[in-house]
Amino acid sequence: MTSSNNFSINYASVFFFVLLSLTMLDIYVANEVKAAPTLFIFGDSTFDVGTNNFINSTAKANVPYYGIDFPYSVATGRFSNGLNTADQIAKQFGYQRSPPPFLALEKFQNGFKQNILRGVNFASAGSGILSQTGQKQWQEVVFFGKQVQQFAQVRGNITQILGAAKADSFISKAVFLISTGSNDIFDFANNNTEFHVGVEEYLSILQLTYFSHLKNLYELGARKFGILSVAPIGCCPAVTSGNGGNCVKPLNDFAIVFHRAIQALLQKLSSGFEDFEFSLANTFEMTSDLLKSPSTFGLKDTQSACCGLGKFNGEGPCLKSLNANLCKNRDDFLFWDWFHPTEKASELAAVTLFTGGKEFVSPKNFGQLAC
Repeated sequence: MTSSNNFSINYASVFFFVLLSLTMLDIYVANEVKAAPTLFIFGDSTFDVGTNNFINSTAKANVPYYGIDFPYSVATGRFSNGLNTADQIAKQFGYQRSPPPFLALEKFQNGFKQNILRGVNFASAGSGILSQTGQKQWQEVVFFGKQVQQFAQVRGNITQILGAAKADSFISKAVFLISTGSNDIFDFANNNTEFHVGVEEYLSILQLTYFSHLKNLYELGARKFGILSVAPIGCCPAVTSGNGGNCVKPLNDFAIVFHRAIQALLQKLSSGFEDFEFSLANTFEMTSDLLKSPSTFGLKDTQSACCGLGKFNGEGPCLKSLNANLCKNRDDFLFWDWFHPTEKASELAAVTLFTGGKEFVSPKNFGQLAC
């Protein structure tokens, strides 16, 4: 899920070296003091912490009002008012925030080999399971398969540093976090006449391609997978603003069957591949709980975006340059912009992922996966 930004500026890069250094320090302390597992993070804008700042994409969040609640109010490329879901999950594991983007580490080579041992984030806003997903709307994105290729490069460097045997052990203990699929569904819904396949066939293509990506990661040494399925994307302000404020059922139905398809392929991988472990988050049910009973979780508004344009702030992106509306009490809102959760909502999700029961995360939660 992404928000469009054709007016991107690069002032955030001025602060990038400082933020990168701060992130490295945070991660080092976590590993030394709390023995947190190394995290390798893949997916779309729910996990992107700045990847798209380095590519020719219109899906960027490196401008205000993004990052308004991040340290020093710097818009780092996170589609959030502050920390995003990847950051909040990393915090549950003992870090201060997500490891930095692969493309940032690659560009600023000084210390690259040392830093990759502390984790890497490969996620790219607008990307999906399929290589073509997001490219029509957002131009360049780093799709899931390419993210796996980038990890292969990291894996090669880790082997050079540690040697083959120690590298195998190191990678096997790391946690691989993945959040993808939403953009594939949006692409199909918006352009289904171009796909020339029905829902069932498209779902099968997604399932087979996802299986291939996970298998490739397994062959590169990954053993522990923490996976988020698709939330009720039919209830995003970008969607409901054009539907009288109501959720769009076909999109939500697709998200439900997608979860079942991913569950089936993970069970297949678990039974067929030695030491394959997974935690699958039913993000649909988690978010549905927030939508049904927001006050239970301290939320007041689950319909409008905190920041955006038009009806429910869902008709345009959260850009200060476009005079977007901006709420004052960000923690009251489920949605930050027309597609993405607030920092508060991401925190609620991360706590559930880490400690929740099997109705939300199965067959084990993320905390149990790390053991």
